[in-house]
Amino acid sequence: MADPVTGTTAHTAVAETEQHVEPTAFGISPGGFVALAMLVVFAIMLKARVPAIVAGILDSRIAGIREQLDTAAKLRREAEALKAEYEAKARDADAEIAVLKTGAERQAAEIIAKAKDDATRLIERHKAMSEAKIVAAERAAVAEIRQRAAQAAGAAAERLITERHDQASDKRLVDEAIAGI
Repeated sequence: MADPVTGTTAHTAVAETEQHVEPTAFGISPGGFVALAMLVVFAIMLKARVPAIVAGILDSRIAGIREQLDTAAKLRREAEALKAEYEAKARDADAEIAVLKTGAERQAAEIIAKAKDDATRLIERHKAMSEAKIVAAERAAVAEIRQRAAQAAGAAAERLITERHDQASDKRLVDEAIAGI
């Protein structure tokens, strides 16, 4: 601007503000076109049934997850039933083991008692057999001693007879024996 007094132009200290004008087409600004494009994309998606497809995919995944949860629950029930069954079997096995142990201890006691009884009877039999053998050996020894004594007596008698008897004595004994018949 020109100064009326001096005729010179001076710059003003205040800067002029620039205004930026956005271009428009058909009276729609660029932001409006973006909004309109979004609406067109949404319309195409609705027309192509994209939400139904997405919902179908999600529904199938939900159904798969539910099926997996049902299978997991079923497997858990089966596992709990198996656990209870095996716990019952373990209790039954413990009871059976206790019964078998008691039976085995009773049988062992019976076997030990029978073995002691058999050993006692065997010892008594061996003792009786040994005593019988001793008695038999004593009888045999006595019989042998008697036989030897008889042989010794016979031999001594024969010696005495041969020393004390001569032919004349023998003749007299033979004559007496004949006369006695």
